[in-house]
Amino acid sequence: MKKVLILFAHPKFEKSRVNATLIERLKDKAHVTFHDLYEAYPNFHINVQHEQELLLQHDIVIWHHPLYWYSSPAILKQWKDLVLEFNWAYGPKGNVLQNKTVFNVITAGGSREVYCSEGYNVFTINEFLRPFEQTANLCGMHYLPPFAVMGTHNLSDEHLLHYANQYEQLIDVLQGDFDAKHISKCFFLNDLEILTV
Repeated sequence: MKKVLILFAHPKFEKSRVNATLIERLKDKAHVTFHDLYEAYPNFHINVQHEQELLLQHDIVIWHHPLYWYSSPAILKQWKDLVLEFNWAYGPKGNVLQNKTVFNVITAGGSREVYCSEGYNVFTINEFLRPFEQTANLCGMHYLPPFAVMGTHNLSDEHLLHYANQYEQLIDVLQGDFDAKHISKCFFLNDLEILTV
């Protein structure tokens, strides 16, 4: 069974009903490591060696965060800046992350309709996540489309539960054998037909 590392970055996690619900389903799941970066590093003093060891121990990496100003919260950028070192994660000798799977799980207050060329945000979620995708490409990782929970400000308890069920089922699918090419064709991972809940 593949091991999953959830790198969670939310500076106001205690106030996030949506993220709390998503995470609650996964915290005690077998072969899943939940790693709250703000909890681990309140002063942003990231232990690079520890983070690199965590990456080596897992097959799938999830960057789980709210969409803040069209990107991630600051600590996740800090994590990438420090942990993904030249000649370790990328560069002539940097091949330790090759063939690992990575993707974003994001929450956003805006609906899908506002994240498109006709919407007031002009660009799609996937376009805003291009730096993550290119980071994965540079490190030789397999980047999958995001799992996105949109319109969080107006999300009913029923719809939130549906997303939590999908997230848990997605982890189950990815921990087994999955067709990466098929999965990569979807816009969001939560659009996959295999997620039946």
